Amino acid sequence: MIAAMAPRAILLDALGTLVELQPPAPTLLELLRERHGVEVSEHDAQRALRAEMGHYRDNCVMAADAAGLAALRRRCVAILAEELGPAAQDLDQSDLLGTLLDSLRFRPFAEVPGALERWRAAGLRLVVASNWDISLHDVLERTGLRDLLDGVATSAEVGVSKPAAAVFEEALSLAGVEPLEALHVGDSMEADVEGARAAGIEAVWLNRAGESVPDGVRAIATLDQLRP
Repeated sequence: MIAAMAPRAILLDALGTLVELQPPAPTLLELLRERHGVEVSEHDAQRALRAEMGHYRDNCVMAADAAGLAALRRRCVAILAEELGPAAQDLDQSDLLGTLLDSLRFRPFAEVPGALERWRAAGLRLVVASNWDISLHDVLERTGLRDLLDGVATSAEVGVSKPAAAVFEEALSLAGVEPLEALHVGDSMEADVEGARAAGIEAVWLNRAGESVPDGVRAIATLDQLRP
């Protein structure tokens, strides 16, 4: 196992670190067929989801409250309908939104609950620092992770996205620690490793895909390899 310095807090990215998105296209195809009587190809479904998710990633910082989240979701479902083609463009978009949301299913990576429990038992503060809208709180509840965490800092609630320092600063505040007392773990080299380092926080790259590790970067393949 990889030994870490003894921090007082661990900051954690969410998507790709704590939770994964199950492939949404098969579920979307099934729900479109069952609920709406609409048949589209898997290629079209995947293209539409890529467009919708791209818009979401670029704009999730705007969804800091219920109204902002609703507006973002309306735009996302409009993009989805447009990309799916004529068969979907006449559907009621409120109904289609429900179908889209039901297609987006998150689950914790297998080692995550045990790792969080182990770190909490060791007395560490655990705070999420993620580029996500306010619905991350609900996702963490549904996946059973929220009670294992001491706080959640989302880019939407902070007003900027990682690698901006403000997201890390909010997470540090929630943890009640200084930068040198924390460790940040995430799967993005730019947003997580470079962002944390710029904020004065030691960073660990969660390299689940087994990519080549740049010189000077501390990397692990799963959270089980990180020992406080």
